[in-house]
Amino acid sequence: MDTTTLSPQTSARPATRAIVHRTAGRGHGPITRLMSPSDLGELAKPFVFLDHFDDPSMRPAAMPLHPHSGIATLTYLMEGSIRYEDSTGAAGVLPPGSVEWMMAGGGVWHGGGAAAQGRVRGFQLWVAMPPALEHAPALSRYIGPESVPSVGPARVLLGQYQGVEGAAPAPSPMTYLAVRLQAGERWRYQPPPAHTVAWLAVSTGRLLAPGAIDAGEMAMFEDSGRAIELHASQDAEFVIGSAVKHPHPLVLGNYSVHTSPAALRRGEDGIRQIDAGLGQRRRVRF
Repeated sequence: MDTTTLSPQTSARPATRAIVHRTAGRGHGPITRLMSPSDLGELAKPFVFLDHFDDPSMRPAAMPLHPHSGIATLTYLMEGSIRYEDSTGAAGVLPPGSVEWMMAGGGVWHGGGAAAQGRVRGFQLWVAMPPALEHAPALSRYIGPESVPSVGPARVLLGQYQGVEGAAPAPSPMTYLAVRLQAGERWRYQPPPAHTVAWLAVSTGRLLAPGAIDAGEMAMFEDSGRAIELHASQDAEFVIGSAVKHPHPLVLGNYSVHTSPAALRRGEDGIRQIDAGLGQRRRVRF
């Protein structure tokens, strides 16, 4: 990943958070991985992976059934519609503005693809779980746009913001928002107390914070309790997250993130047990 490290100001510091890393990630077809545990994910944990997808013609089976354990994924659909299915038995179609919240726990398989022709765009975020939840029963929630609450220009996807509960409950102290600003608008994000982790990623347009963050880029902010001041120099859509730092190691498998090697082995065993019951539905080898 091409990540630029910036030096925070050492004198006359601004009252807002400084950007300390900025990246355009690594692209693979229509998907750009902006964050993984080998780079910014270690700094941003409990946020550990972030993918931006922008596919002008996604296939119906673009995301074959694949497993996870130990983490949760939140997929936010900005444009287009997708089909989904998972090993809990859920299946259906998500329209634009929807949220897929999947807590993998001790193991789950899920997948999907385009439900109709046209562009499909959004973000998928992976969140590390605390030990009490990394082997919990899998939980899936598919949340329509009418059930995603808003505060001003921000849609509250995960956690709480200004007293409003998000579409999905947070497994640890964190907030995740989707925001849309018009050119010339300003917006200030004050994270909750102790949320020293903070970052944002832009899907379309350009933000000034005060340095420019363009479409397809992610910015990591300094660890502090300061607010983040944003100015849209163009119409912009972006996601922003903040959290209390995840205090546990990130132990990685092919599709899993756990807090210890023993926890990873247990999670991968759970994936294999589910796999055995999927039969021909399974399309990705584990």
